[in-house]
Amino acid sequence: MPLFWKPYTSDVTQFIEQMKAAKPTLEAEQRAGRALLWDKQIDRRAEADYRDANVPQQPYVYQTKTK
Repeated sequence: MPLFWKPYTSDVTQFIEQMKAAKPTLEAEQRAGRALLWDKQIDRRAEADYRDANVPQQPYVYQTKTK
């Protein structure tokens, strides 16, 4: 380690630290927002039913089916 070494923190890191210091509830609010939108229980049966009900699309959509 150099003799005159100073620990460096970027401007972005300083900004985030200042924001967290000014609003201590910020991290909890972020976690609540994530839980609201992303952290959901997956219904495996409904997902399987949806996958089974999918009908494959024909190569040319507007062509009528011939028997």
